[in-house]
Amino acid sequence: MFVGLTFLLSACGREDLSALRPQGPVAQGQFDLMKLAITIMLSVLVIVFGIAAYVLIKFRRKPGDKEMPKQVEGNHLLEIIWTGIPLILVLVLAVATVQKVFAYGENYWEDKDAVRVKVTSHLFWWEFNYPDYDITTAQDLIIPTNKKIAFQLKTADVIHSFWVPSLGGKTDTNTEGTINTAWLEAEKEGVYLGKCAELCGPSHALMEFKVKAVSQESFDNWVAAIKQPVEPIQDPALAEVFKTQCLSCHAVGDQGGPMGPNLTGIGNRETVAGILINEEGSNKPFPGKPVKDNLIEWLTNPQEVKPGNHMPSPKEDLGLTDEEIEGIAEYLANVKLNY
Repeated sequence: MFVGLTFLLSACGREDLSALRPQGPVAQGQFDLMKLAITIMLSVLVIVFGIAAYVLIKFRRKPGDKEMPKQVEGNHLLEIIWTGIPLILVLVLAVATVQKVFAYGENYWEDKDAVRVKVTSHLFWWEFNYPDYDITTAQDLIIPTNKKIAFQLKTADVIHSFWVPSLGGKTDTNTEGTINTAWLEAEKEGVYLGKCAELCGPSHALMEFKVKAVSQESFDNWVAAIKQPVEPIQDPALAEVFKTQCLSCHAVGDQGGPMGPNLTGIGNRETVAGILINEEGSNKPFPGKPVKDNLIEWLTNPQEVKPGNHMPSPKEDLGLTDEEIEGIAEYLANVKLNY
Protein backbone atom coordinates (compact mmCIF):
# COMPACT_ATOMS: atom_id res chain seq x y z
CA MET A 1 0.00 0.00 0.00
CA PHE A 2 2.84 2.39 0.87
CA VAL A 3 4.60 1.77 -2.45
CA GLY A 4 1.32 2.15 -4.34
CA LEU A 5 0.53 5.46 -2.63
CA THR A 6 4.06 6.70 -3.39
CA PHE A 7 3.57 6.15 -7.12
CA LEU A 8 0.05 7.60 -6.99
CA LEU A 9 1.07 10.78 -5.18
CA SER A 10 4.12 11.25 -7.40
CA ALA A 11 1.68 12.19 -10.18
CA CYS A 12 0.33 15.16 -8.17
CA GLY A 13 2.61 17.77 -9.67
CA ARG A 14 0.79 20.15 -12.01
CA GLU A 15 2.54 23.51 -11.85
CA ASP A 16 -0.74 25.43 -11.74
CA LEU A 17 -2.09 23.75 -8.60
CA SER A 18 0.60 21.88 -6.66
CA ALA A 19 2.19 23.16 -3.46
CA LEU A 20 4.95 20.63 -4.23
CA ARG A 21 5.94 22.58 -7.35
CA PRO A 22 6.24 26.16 -6.05
CA GLN A 23 6.13 28.97 -8.60
CA GLY A 24 6.85 31.97 -6.38
CA PRO A 25 8.97 33.06 -3.38
CA VAL A 26 6.19 32.56 -0.81
CA ALA A 27 5.39 29.03 -1.98
CA GLN A 28 9.11 28.23 -2.31
CA GLY A 29 9.84 29.33 1.26
CA GLN A 30 6.93 27.31 2.61
CA PHE A 31 8.06 24.31 0.56
CA ASP A 32 11.60 24.63 1.93
CA LEU A 33 10.17 24.67 5.45
CA MET A 34 8.19 21.50 4.72
CA LYS A 35 11.33 19.82 3.39
CA LEU A 36 13.29 20.81 6.49
CA ALA A 37 10.59 19.47 8.84
CA ILE A 38 10.26 16.21 6.87
CA THR A 39 14.06 15.77 6.78
CA ILE A 40 14.32 16.20 10.55
CA MET A 41 11.43 13.78 11.18
CA LEU A 42 12.81 11.17 8.78
CA SER A 43 16.28 11.48 10.33
CA VAL A 44 14.85 10.87 13.80
CA LEU A 45 12.80 7.97 12.44
CA VAL A 46 15.79 6.32 10.78
CA ILE A 47 18.05 6.77 13.82
CA VAL A 48 15.48 5.52 16.33
CA PHE A 49 14.52 2.50 14.25
CA GLY A 50 18.20 1.84 13.50
CA ILE A 51 19.09 1.84 17.19
CA ALA A 52 16.07 -0.36 17.96
CA ALA A 53 17.13 -2.87 15.28
CA TYR A 54 20.72 -2.87 16.56
CA VAL A 55 19.59 -3.49 20.15
CA LEU A 56 17.18 -6.25 19.12
CA ILE A 57 19.95 -8.08 17.25
CA LYS A 58 22.96 -7.30 19.44
CA PHE A 59 21.36 -7.95 22.80
CA ARG A 60 18.89 -10.67 21.97
CA ARG A 61 18.86 -13.57 24.41
CA LYS A 62 21.38 -16.24 23.41
CA PRO A 63 20.71 -19.97 23.81
CA GLY A 64 21.57 -20.98 27.37
CA ASP A 65 21.94 -17.35 28.52
CA LYS A 66 20.10 -17.07 31.82
CA GLU A 67 21.83 -14.03 33.33
CA MET A 68 20.07 -10.71 33.81
CA PRO A 69 21.35 -8.12 31.27
CA LYS A 70 23.31 -5.16 32.63
CA GLN A 71 20.92 -2.37 33.63
CA VAL A 72 21.64 1.20 32.47
CA GLU A 73 18.85 3.20 34.12
CA GLY A 74 20.12 6.39 35.64
CA ASN A 75 22.91 6.77 33.08
CA HIS A 76 23.31 10.54 33.05
CA LEU A 77 25.27 10.66 29.77
CA LEU A 78 22.59 8.72 27.85
CA GLU A 79 19.81 10.79 29.37
CA ILE A 80 21.56 14.03 28.37
CA ILE A 81 22.06 12.73 24.82
CA TRP A 82 18.49 11.59 24.20
CA THR A 83 17.09 14.75 25.80
CA GLY A 84 19.51 17.22 24.23
CA ILE A 85 19.33 16.03 20.63
CA PRO A 86 15.50 16.41 20.33
CA LEU A 87 15.73 19.87 21.94
CA ILE A 88 18.31 20.94 19.37
CA LEU A 89 16.18 19.61 16.50
CA VAL A 90 13.05 21.33 17.81
CA LEU A 91 15.02 24.59 18.21
CA VAL A 92 16.30 24.38 14.61
CA LEU A 93 12.76 23.82 13.32
CA ALA A 94 11.31 26.53 15.57
CA VAL A 95 13.79 29.19 14.40
CA ALA A 96 13.18 28.39 10.73
CA THR A 97 9.40 28.36 11.24
CA VAL A 98 9.35 31.72 13.03
CA GLN A 99 11.52 33.25 10.30
CA LYS A 100 9.18 32.03 7.55
CA VAL A 101 5.99 32.99 9.40
CA PHE A 102 7.14 36.58 9.85
CA ALA A 103 8.65 36.85 6.35
CA TYR A 104 5.59 35.54 4.52
CA GLY A 105 3.10 37.16 6.88
CA GLU A 106 4.47 40.62 6.11
CA ASN A 107 1.88 43.29 5.25
CA TYR A 108 2.91 45.09 2.04
CA TRP A 109 -0.32 47.08 1.70
CA GLU A 110 1.52 50.38 2.22
CA ASP A 111 4.41 49.43 -0.08
CA LYS A 112 4.27 51.85 -3.01
CA ASP A 113 5.83 49.25 -5.33
CA ALA A 114 3.24 46.56 -4.59
CA VAL A 115 0.05 45.98 -6.58
CA ARG A 116 -2.85 46.22 -4.12
CA VAL A 117 -5.89 43.97 -4.47
CA LYS A 118 -8.95 43.78 -2.24
CA VAL A 119 -10.37 40.26 -2.29
CA THR A 120 -14.01 39.63 -1.38
CA SER A 121 -15.31 36.07 -1.28
CA HIS A 122 -18.94 35.25 -2.08
CA LEU A 123 -21.01 32.07 -2.23
CA PHE A 124 -19.51 30.77 -4.60
CA TRP A 125 -17.30 33.23 -6.50
CA TRP A 126 -14.44 35.66 -5.99
CA GLU A 127 -14.37 39.44 -6.46
CA PHE A 128 -11.11 41.32 -7.04
CA ASN A 129 -10.87 45.09 -6.63
CA TYR A 130 -7.75 47.06 -7.59
CA PRO A 131 -8.18 50.34 -5.64
CA ASP A 132 -5.20 52.07 -7.27
CA TYR A 133 -6.65 51.44 -10.74
CA ASP A 134 -10.37 51.79 -9.94
CA ILE A 135 -11.02 48.31 -11.36
CA THR A 136 -13.31 45.56 -10.11
CA THR A 137 -13.37 42.15 -11.75
CA ALA A 138 -14.19 38.55 -10.87
CA GLN A 139 -12.85 35.00 -11.12
CA ASP A 140 -9.66 35.87 -13.08
CA LEU A 141 -7.05 37.66 -10.95
CA ILE A 142 -4.63 39.37 -13.35
CA ILE A 143 -1.21 40.20 -11.86
CA PRO A 144 2.19 41.31 -13.21
CA THR A 145 5.13 38.94 -12.75
CA ASN A 146 8.01 39.59 -10.34
CA LYS A 147 6.02 42.09 -8.33
CA LYS A 148 4.58 41.78 -4.84
CA ILE A 149 0.79 41.55 -4.84
CA ALA A 150 -0.58 42.83 -1.52
CA PHE A 151 -4.01 41.56 -0.50
CA GLN A 152 -6.69 42.64 1.90
CA LEU A 153 -9.22 39.84 2.28
CA LYS A 154 -12.77 39.72 3.63
CA THR A 155 -16.02 37.85 2.97
CA ALA A 156 -19.46 39.01 1.93
CA ASP A 157 -21.18 36.09 3.67
CA VAL A 158 -19.64 33.03 5.40
CA ILE A 159 -15.97 32.40 6.09
CA HIS A 160 -13.96 31.28 3.06
CA SER A 161 -10.23 30.71 2.58
CA PHE A 162 -8.12 32.16 -0.25
CA TRP A 163 -5.58 29.64 -1.55
CA VAL A 164 -3.31 29.52 -4.61
CA PRO A 165 -1.33 26.32 -3.89
CA SER A 166 1.54 26.94 -6.31
CA LEU A 167 2.03 30.57 -5.17
CA GLY A 168 1.43 30.47 -1.41
CA GLY A 169 -0.52 29.22 1.58
CA LYS A 170 -4.08 29.76 2.75
CA THR A 171 -5.56 32.96 4.18
CA ASP A 172 -9.07 33.09 5.63
CA THR A 173 -11.54 35.71 4.45
CA ASN A 174 -13.40 36.78 7.56
CA THR A 175 -16.45 38.96 8.12
CA GLU A 176 -16.41 42.77 8.00
CA GLY A 177 -14.18 44.27 10.65
CA THR A 178 -11.67 41.41 10.54
CA ILE A 179 -9.66 42.02 7.40
CA ASN A 180 -6.72 39.69 6.83
CA THR A 181 -3.67 40.56 4.77
CA ALA A 182 -1.36 38.44 2.64
CA TRP A 183 1.04 38.75 -0.27
CA LEU A 184 2.03 36.61 -3.23
CA GLU A 185 4.43 36.89 -6.14
CA ALA A 186 4.64 34.97 -9.42
CA GLU A 187 8.10 34.60 -10.92
CA LYS A 188 7.00 33.56 -14.38
CA GLU A 189 4.02 34.05 -16.64
CA GLY A 190 1.28 31.47 -16.45
CA VAL A 191 -2.15 30.60 -15.09
CA TYR A 192 -2.42 29.24 -11.57
CA LEU A 193 -5.41 27.58 -9.97
CA GLY A 194 -6.94 29.19 -6.88
CA LYS A 195 -9.46 27.53 -4.58
CA CYS A 196 -11.52 28.06 -1.47
CA ALA A 197 -9.90 26.04 1.32
CA GLU A 198 -12.70 26.48 3.88
CA LEU A 199 -15.80 24.27 3.78
CA CYS A 200 -18.41 26.90 2.99
CA GLY A 201 -21.43 25.21 1.43
CA PRO A 202 -22.71 22.73 -1.16
CA SER A 203 -20.46 24.07 -3.96
CA HIS A 204 -17.35 24.59 -1.85
CA ALA A 205 -15.33 22.27 -4.12
CA LEU A 206 -16.44 24.30 -7.16
CA MET A 207 -15.43 27.69 -5.75
CA GLU A 208 -12.37 28.14 -7.94
CA PHE A 209 -10.62 31.09 -9.53
CA LYS A 210 -7.58 31.64 -11.73
CA VAL A 211 -4.50 33.77 -11.13
CA LYS A 212 -3.10 34.89 -14.46
CA ALA A 213 0.46 36.22 -14.24
CA VAL A 214 1.47 38.35 -17.22
CA SER A 215 4.28 40.73 -18.11
CA GLN A 216 4.15 44.29 -16.79
CA GLU A 217 3.38 45.51 -20.31
CA SER A 218 0.46 43.10 -20.66
CA PHE A 219 -0.81 44.08 -17.22
CA ASP A 220 -0.77 47.76 -18.18
CA ASN A 221 -2.60 46.89 -21.41
CA TRP A 222 -5.21 44.95 -19.41
CA VAL A 223 -5.76 47.91 -17.09
CA ALA A 224 -6.33 50.17 -20.09
CA ALA A 225 -8.52 47.63 -21.93
CA ILE A 226 -10.89 46.91 -19.04
CA LYS A 227 -11.65 50.62 -18.72
CA GLN A 228 -12.68 51.00 -22.35
CA PRO A 229 -16.40 51.31 -23.23
CA VAL A 230 -18.07 48.07 -24.28
CA GLU A 231 -20.13 47.88 -27.47
CA PRO A 232 -23.81 47.37 -26.53
CA ILE A 233 -26.12 44.70 -27.96
CA GLN A 234 -27.42 45.82 -31.36
CA ASP A 235 -30.81 44.07 -31.24
CA PRO A 236 -33.10 46.53 -29.33
CA ALA A 237 -35.37 43.81 -27.91
CA LEU A 238 -32.46 41.65 -26.72
CA ALA A 239 -30.67 44.74 -25.40
CA GLU A 240 -33.71 45.59 -23.26
CA VAL A 241 -33.87 42.04 -21.86
CA PHE A 242 -30.15 42.14 -21.12
CA LYS A 243 -30.47 45.53 -19.42
CA THR A 244 -33.41 44.62 -17.19
CA GLN A 245 -32.54 41.01 -16.38
CA CYS A 246 -28.72 40.92 -16.41
CA LEU A 247 -27.35 44.41 -15.86
CA SER A 248 -29.46 44.79 -12.72
CA CYS A 249 -26.84 42.59 -10.98
CA HIS A 250 -23.83 42.30 -13.30
CA ALA A 251 -21.59 44.96 -14.77
CA VAL A 252 -20.31 44.96 -18.35
CA GLY A 253 -18.00 47.86 -19.01
CA ASP A 254 -19.44 50.99 -17.43
CA GLN A 255 -23.00 49.60 -17.43
CA GLY A 256 -24.72 47.49 -14.78
CA GLY A 257 -24.71 46.80 -11.07
CA PRO A 258 -22.22 45.51 -8.50
CA MET A 259 -24.20 42.66 -6.93
CA GLY A 260 -22.94 39.82 -9.14
CA PRO A 261 -19.58 39.07 -10.78
CA ASN A 262 -18.30 41.72 -13.19
CA LEU A 263 -18.55 40.26 -16.71
CA THR A 264 -16.23 42.67 -18.53
CA GLY A 265 -13.87 40.63 -20.67
CA ILE A 266 -15.58 37.32 -20.00
CA GLY A 267 -15.12 36.39 -23.68
CA ASN A 268 -11.46 35.52 -23.11
CA ARG A 269 -11.42 34.57 -19.47
CA GLU A 270 -10.11 31.20 -18.41
CA THR A 271 -13.50 29.90 -17.28
CA VAL A 272 -17.20 30.55 -16.97
CA ALA A 273 -18.48 30.37 -13.37
CA GLY A 274 -14.96 29.46 -12.28
CA ILE A 275 -15.19 25.81 -13.38
CA LEU A 276 -16.35 25.59 -17.03
CA ILE A 277 -13.03 25.75 -18.90
CA ASN A 278 -12.98 27.99 -21.98
CA GLU A 279 -11.18 27.15 -25.20
CA GLU A 280 -10.35 30.84 -25.47
CA GLY A 281 -8.36 30.77 -22.21
CA SER A 282 -4.64 30.14 -22.03
CA ASN A 283 -4.69 27.43 -19.37
CA LYS A 284 -5.12 24.01 -20.97
CA PRO A 285 -4.60 21.27 -18.36
CA PHE A 286 -7.90 19.83 -19.60
CA PRO A 287 -9.76 20.35 -22.89
CA GLY A 288 -12.30 23.16 -22.79
CA LYS A 289 -15.33 24.24 -24.77
CA PRO A 290 -16.04 27.49 -26.63
CA VAL A 291 -16.95 30.23 -24.18
CA LYS A 292 -20.34 30.64 -25.87
CA ASP A 293 -21.20 26.99 -25.21
CA ASN A 294 -20.12 27.33 -21.59
CA LEU A 295 -22.24 30.48 -21.21
CA ILE A 296 -25.27 28.72 -22.65
CA GLU A 297 -24.75 25.78 -20.29
CA TRP A 298 -24.46 28.13 -17.32
CA LEU A 299 -27.42 30.33 -18.25
CA THR A 300 -29.66 27.37 -19.01
CA ASN A 301 -29.34 25.85 -15.54
CA PRO A 302 -26.90 27.53 -13.13
CA GLN A 303 -27.98 25.34 -10.20
CA GLU A 304 -27.00 22.20 -12.08
CA VAL A 305 -23.54 23.59 -12.79
CA LYS A 306 -22.92 25.03 -9.31
CA PRO A 307 -25.54 23.95 -6.74
CA GLY A 308 -26.49 26.48 -4.10
CA ASN A 309 -25.30 29.59 -5.94
CA HIS A 310 -27.39 32.73 -5.57
CA MET A 311 -27.98 33.48 -9.26
CA PRO A 312 -31.65 33.31 -10.34
CA SER A 313 -32.40 30.83 -13.11
CA PRO A 314 -32.62 32.86 -16.35
CA LYS A 315 -35.26 30.49 -17.74
CA GLU A 316 -37.37 29.64 -14.70
CA ASP A 317 -37.05 32.79 -12.58
CA LEU A 318 -36.42 35.51 -15.18
CA GLY A 319 -38.46 34.04 -18.05
CA LEU A 320 -35.75 34.15 -20.73
CA THR A 321 -36.28 32.03 -23.82
CA ASP A 322 -33.65 29.72 -25.33
CA GLU A 323 -33.20 32.22 -28.17
CA GLU A 324 -32.58 35.08 -25.72
CA ILE A 325 -30.11 32.97 -23.75
CA GLU A 326 -28.22 32.11 -26.93
CA GLY A 327 -28.21 35.76 -28.01
CA ILE A 328 -26.86 36.94 -24.65
CA ALA A 329 -24.24 34.16 -24.68
CA GLU A 330 -23.20 35.20 -28.20
CA TYR A 331 -22.84 38.82 -27.08
CA LEU A 332 -20.87 38.06 -23.92
CA ALA A 333 -18.59 35.65 -25.80
CA ASN A 334 -17.48 38.62 -27.91
CA VAL A 335 -16.84 40.92 -24.94
CA LYS A 336 -13.08 40.41 -24.93
CA LEU A 337 -10.04 42.30 -23.66
CA ASN A 338 -6.90 42.54 -25.78
CA TYR A 339 -3.77 42.64 -23.66
